[in-house]
Amino acid sequence: MTDAEGGDLFKLAQSQNIAQLIESLLRDIRFGSIELVVHDGRVVQIEKHEKFRLNH
Repeated sequence: MTDAEGGDLFKLAQSQNIAQLIESLLRDIRFGSIELVVHDGRVVQIEKHEKFRLNH
């Protein structure tokens, strides 16, 4: 395997991990938002803002 192929496999695995993390966050959030921060075409940060509704 060349370094380029290894790098491509690493990027693919990283993308799949990010997708799984986002999917998990979406399952767990009821009200709110999920924000992806991207630099140079790569996800570098994920922010989850959750709101809790109170019934008075």
